[in-house]
Amino acid sequence: MTQQILIDNLRCIPDFPKPGINFRDVTTLFKNAECLRYMLDELEKSYKDKGITKIVGIESRGFVMASALADRLGCGIVLARKPGKLPGDVVKESFSKEYGVDTIEIDTDSITTDDVVLIHDDLLATGGTAMAAYRLVERFNPRKIYVNFIIEITDEGLHGRDLFKGIEMTTLLTV
Repeated sequence: MTQQILIDNLRCIPDFPKPGINFRDVTTLFKNAECLRYMLDELEKSYKDKGITKIVGIESRGFVMASALADRLGCGIVLARKPGKLPGDVVKESFSKEYGVDTIEIDTDSITTDDVVLIHDDLLATGGTAMAAYRLVERFNPRKIYVNFIIEITDEGLHGRDLFKGIEMTTLLTV
């Protein structure tokens, strides 16, 4: 099986959430069992020997693969959520996205200095969301931080990868 199955099943919705944005909808990959299995197999291969102890899934599509991969790797999951969704004490980070400003939060007791953390999100466009998550995780001073995306968008002049220079980052598919 190759990346072609992902390309064949990836839906693009023009002008969503606003004119000029071509939204890559990974939910079409999640509902296809073959795509889901392929993505999980590839992620497991990439991270099974890295000693991952926590996966930070970014709201909300990042929760899907982060949860499934955490099960396969035998590690915990930390949710990076929009403001007001976590009931305990949180740390937060605001960031700019291609269509506005947003904030994410994680629980203050979610990561320790002994953790090896994988930050996972569905796609990399401008990189603002994932970099905000990275800055949050850095505050906990874990042993190591990795970053992963299902899709990296480069065909629209987006350069999100540039934010992650010097950071170990992988993607499953570049469009």
